[in-house]
Amino acid sequence: MVVTTINNSNNVADFSSQFKTEKRDAAEQAAETTRKELGQEDFFSLLTQELAYQDPFKPVENSEMVAQMASFTTADGIAKMGSKFEQLTAIMSSNQALQASSLVGTKVLAPASSAFLSAGENVSGRIELPQSAPNLRLQISNQVGEVINVINLGEQKRGAVAFEWDGTDMNGNKVAEGNYRLKASASIDGNAQDLKVSSFQHVESVNIGNTGGGIILNLKGMGSLPLSQATEIAGTKT
Repeated sequence: MVVTTINNSNNVADFSSQFKTEKRDAAEQAAETTRKELGQEDFFSLLTQELAYQDPFKPVENSEMVAQMASFTTADGIAKMGSKFEQLTAIMSSNQALQASSLVGTKVLAPASSAFLSAGENVSGRIELPQSAPNLRLQISNQVGEVINVINLGEQKRGAVAFEWDGTDMNGNKVAEGNYRLKASASIDGNAQDLKVSSFQHVESVNIGNTGGGIILNLKGMGSLPLSQATEIAGTKT
């Protein structure tokens, strides 16, 4: 009986060598992909090569070397500072989101020529009076321009004058829920002058801008308003 022995040691060695080479190449490629910026080791390696191949008759001045090292240090510092700013921006965005969520259900004072009257509620706000006036008044109209009520606030001093409308017409009847126009006027220096009006409005939801737009408040029946334009926030939720 003849026994034939097949020696595969060379084949195994070749396969093992090829596997190790491919594994090493893959690891090097992964490391190269991961490292996408010039590090300190790379910089000093380039600096060493520069010194090795410099003209011996025109060596690099010490000041030039110091300048290169300073430039690298500055660039590295800026890169790290940029990373810190990104972290700070993320923290601020999270903080803004937390603050914005607390506004839902409250009322904010928004500058507008109209206000949304909710069923069973009143409309309140402020009128900006540039100087004292003897006859400040607030005119309320519906969406078709019909005057439904006029609130006479009488003589008022300069500043923010508070007002409140109970949602009734001139006959004391409750009007329907919806948007109503507000127009304030007063006689200033003998001339009738329209004044700036702001009213408290419900915040239904908020949007956190991710393009630098900041926080946007979505007001009930009034559309959207940047938080920066809200001049006052009501102390209690509604």
